[in-house]
Amino acid sequence: MPLHDTAHAFVPYPDVPVASAPTGPLADLRFGVKDLFDVAGYPTGGGSPIVLAMSGIKARNAPTVQKLLDAGARFAGKTVTDEFAFSMNGNNAHFGAPVNGAAPDRITGGSSSGSASAVSSNLCDFALGTDTGGSVRAPANHCGLYGLRPTQGRVSLEGALDLAPSFDTCGWFARDAATFVRVGDVLLGHDAAPLPDKVRLLWPEDVWAMMEPPARDALDGAVQRVQSVLGQAAPVQTVLESWDAMYWNFRYLQSREAWLTDGPLIERYAPPLGPGVAERFAWSRQVTDAQVSTARVFRSAFRAQLGALLGADGVLLMPTMPDVAPLRSAAESSLEDYRNRAIRMLCIAGHAGFPQLSMPLVSRDGAPLGLSLLGPAGSDRSLLALAARLAP
Repeated sequence: MPLHDTAHAFVPYPDVPVASAPTGPLADLRFGVKDLFDVAGYPTGGGSPIVLAMSGIKARNAPTVQKLLDAGARFAGKTVTDEFAFSMNGNNAHFGAPVNGAAPDRITGGSSSGSASAVSSNLCDFALGTDTGGSVRAPANHCGLYGLRPTQGRVSLEGALDLAPSFDTCGWFARDAATFVRVGDVLLGHDAAPLPDKVRLLWPEDVWAMMEPPARDALDGAVQRVQSVLGQAAPVQTVLESWDAMYWNFRYLQSREAWLTDGPLIERYAPPLGPGVAERFAWSRQVTDAQVSTARVFRSAFRAQLGALLGADGVLLMPTMPDVAPLRSAAESSLEDYRNRAIRMLCIAGHAGFPQLSMPLVSRDGAPLGLSLLGPAGSDRSLLALAARLAP
């Protein structure tokens, strides 16, 4: 852990040496690791006191962590995560709220809160996070960072704690596109379905309609820049049935999987859970088999629909979140309302399992605001290359 972690981004574990290769493509970079991933010599706490107490010291690194160490990157510490990674606010009732380095009066977003805080506060060069319902994309939006939710299964989550396995992905944050791409070169391998040099840019009108008007206006300049580089975006609609169906079917599936993952521990030990997390697990316990069955049919149909819309060359140009990060002083009810509106945008990539990359191209009221590219399954590195072309 850095000696002067004024952002409270890192879990205050005693420092244990973690060896990295002396040379490699990432040898000049330091990275943080969300405390869902195993790192040899450390426990894995998952943002939960009871998970931490039961963890024990890990004997080996998660393969994704090891891959970064083998590329020469140096371990900076384990970063705070929201409790059980089941939140989007970045405020852990047991371990505190990491500071948003780009807008200290606003939330970092979760559940990869500590990773986004560490990078935005210049405490490391990049950091690993996970994204189930938006836990890389939301903090990237809030903290002025590049962040990727990769194609489902693209980056290994072996040696990491689950939340909802059919949605869980491993992503990362960086302040600049060049560093972000370098990390992607190590973690992603070659694209299974690379985009052509000339992409077909698409404008999802129904997604843009969910933006707060001032935030929509703030993105205008960035949108014009993207279109000047990649071509004019053609208007399309993305939803199958309705946004309410998108939202609820995502919640049914994510919540059922979260309860299967963590419910047995919660029922056995009844640990005290923080605000929001407690209510979400209580709701998850009540999801029915019928709701799950309907949601699975919906997800399969939506994935096919979006795949047909994108084809081999389509890229959605869309907002990452409905607005800038809420203020840290916002009431829990206000944060939950923001979260529920955000899920409607974020669950597009979640349902489909397709990659979405958030870029920090603008700000509003002194706070960052993200713009996203969402491409077909397997186009992750192509999206990184597009982001590099669009970087300021």
